[in-house]
Amino acid sequence: MKSTNTIKPKQVLKAMWSYIRPYRFTYLFVLFEVCLASSVDIFVPVYYKRFFDLLTGGISVESSQLASSLIGTITIVLLFHCAAWIFWRSSAFIMTWLQPRICADIVQSCHAKLHSQSFGFFLDSFTGSIVRKVGRFERAYEALSEILEYKFLPLLITIVGYLFVLYSQHYLLAVIMFVWLVVYLVFHVFYSMWKLKYDSIRAKTDSEASGVLADSISNAVTVKLFTGFSFEKNLFKEVTERLRKIQTFCWNLAELTDAIQAGLMIAIEFALMYYAIKFWQQGLLTIGDFALIQGYLVGLFGKLWDLGHAIRKTYEAFADASEMVEILEAEPDVMDVRNAKPLDPQNGRIEFRDVYFNFNETRPILKGLNLMIEPGEKVGLVGPSGAGKSTIAKLLLRLYDLDRGKIIVGNQNIARVTQESLRSQIAVVPQEPILFHRTIMDNLRYGRRDATDEEVISAAKKAQCHDFISELHDGYETFVGERGVKLSGGERQRVAIARAILKNVSILVLDEATSSLDSASEALIQTALHELMEGRTTIVIAHRLSTIMEMDRIVVVDNGRVVDEGTHEQLLRHKKGIYKNLWEIQAGGFMQ
Repeated sequence: MKSTNTIKPKQVLKAMWSYIRPYRFTYLFVLFEVCLASSVDIFVPVYYKRFFDLLTGGISVESSQLASSLIGTITIVLLFHCAAWIFWRSSAFIMTWLQPRICADIVQSCHAKLHSQSFGFFLDSFTGSIVRKVGRFERAYEALSEILEYKFLPLLITIVGYLFVLYSQHYLLAVIMFVWLVVYLVFHVFYSMWKLKYDSIRAKTDSEASGVLADSISNAVTVKLFTGFSFEKNLFKEVTERLRKIQTFCWNLAELTDAIQAGLMIAIEFALMYYAIKFWQQGLLTIGDFALIQGYLVGLFGKLWDLGHAIRKTYEAFADASEMVEILEAEPDVMDVRNAKPLDPQNGRIEFRDVYFNFNETRPILKGLNLMIEPGEKVGLVGPSGAGKSTIAKLLLRLYDLDRGKIIVGNQNIARVTQESLRSQIAVVPQEPILFHRTIMDNLRYGRRDATDEEVISAAKKAQCHDFISELHDGYETFVGERGVKLSGGERQRVAIARAILKNVSILVLDEATSSLDSASEALIQTALHELMEGRTTIVIAHRLSTIMEMDRIVVVDNGRVVDEGTHEQLLRHKKGIYKNLWEIQAGGFMQ
C-alpha cells in the first residue's frame, strides 16, 4: 500500500458521506425532524415570558380572564412539547433503523478494502491493529453522526432563534450574546484543532498497544517455551505507559477547556442580567423578559457545555478514523490493470523472462532470472537460503509486482490478467499452512467451495487426512482453533494438500509442502503428491532434496539467477555444483 499524506478532517467526512449517500433522503428527513424539534427551544421561553407578564401585570387582562389566559399559555407550551416529543421520537426510531445499516456497510467495505490490499501490506501490519482501526472507524462514524444530529444542528437552530428573539427585545442583548458566542466558538474550534495532533498521537499509540498485545497473545506458546513473560510484560508495560501519559495529557487539556468555558458562562450570565436590570429600570424590559433571558441562558448553557465535549469528540473521532481512511484512500501496491482479462492457462506452460525483483533498493532478490517450464513438467527449485526460491512462487501468484521482466502463463502476461483469475488457476501448498478457526470440513472445502461432502472426503483420503480426522471427537465438524493450532504441523500440512487436490487446477506450487512432516508422514503422502502432480505443471520448492529427486527437472537458483539445471543424476555428476554440495551435506547427515 502506498502511504498517503496526513488525512485531513474533510477527507474523513467525505469517506463517511460515501456511506450515507445511499440513504441520503432518509438521513436528511431525520435532520429535518431534528430542526423542527429544536425549534421548540426557541418558542417555549417566549410563552413563559408571556406567562410571567400575565402574572405580574406586564400584560393587561381582565381579572376574570387571567386564569384562562394563564392556562391557555401553558397549554400552548404543552402542545409545543408534544410536537417536539413526536419529532424526537420519530427521528430516533428512524435512526435505529438507519444507523445499523450504515455501520454494516462501513465494516463490510473496510473488510473488502483490506482484502484488496497486497501481500506486503499484511506483512507490515499487525492483525490486531488493523481490526482495531476498523472498529474505531465505525465508532467514529457513530460519534460524528450523533454529534451532528443531537449537538451541532440543534445548537445552530437554537442560536439563530435566540439571537432573533433577543434582538426583538433589545438589540444590545443580542449583540452581547453574539459577541460572546463568537469568542466561545472560536476558542473551542482553535483549541480543539490544536489539540488534534495530540489526539492523533493517542490514537496511533493505542493502535501500537493493541498490536503489541495481539502479537504477544498470538505467540503465547513461544513466550512460554522461551520464558519470555518478563520481557513481554516489560514491552507491553512500556507501550501502555506511553499510552497512559498521552491519555492523561489529553484529558488534562480537556479539563482545562471545561474550566475556561465555565468561566465564560459565568461572565455572560452576569453581563446579560446586568444590562437586563438597567433596561428594566428604564421600562424597556418586563419581568417576563427576565424569565425569557434566564430560560435562554439555561438552554444555551446546556447545549454549549455539551458543545465543548462535542467539538473535542469530533476531533477525536477524526483522529480515530484517519488511520482507516488512509487505508481506504490508498491504492494497493498490486492492482489489476485497466481492462484486465481473465487468465486462460491453456496447457499450463510457464515462462519467467528476464525477471528482476527487489524488496527494497538494498535487497535485490532476482537478477535477470530466466526459466521455462513446459506443460505438465514437474520442476524442483533448490538453492541456498535466500536464493529467491519462495520469491519465485510469490511472483508467479503476483503477490508482488516485478521491477522488470515478464511472467507468462499460457500465452498471457500475468501483469495483464486479473489477479483473481490467476490465483484461481494455481493450487498452492505453502510452507506454513494457516487454517481458519472453522471446522475441518470448512477448511478443506476452501479449496473448492462448491464441492460436495463426498468430494471433500475423497480429497482428504488422497492426502492421508481421513484417518486422523475420523479419530477426532467431532470428525470433519471439529473446529481447528485459531490458525489451526489444535492440529499438529503435519496434520495442517496434509489439510493444505487436500485443499490443493480438491481445487483440481492445471498449475501446482508446493512450497516446502512436506517440511512439517516426519519421515513416516512424508512416506504416507508421497503417493498422494504423485497423484496430485500427475498431468499438472508443478513447481516444487524444497530444502529436503529427497522430496525432489524424482522431478522431471531440478533447477538450481543462486543469487537471484538460474545457475544449473538437470535431473537428479545429471546434477550429481557436476563436480563443483551447488546441488551436489547440498546433496552431500544432507546425505552425509543421514548417514551419521
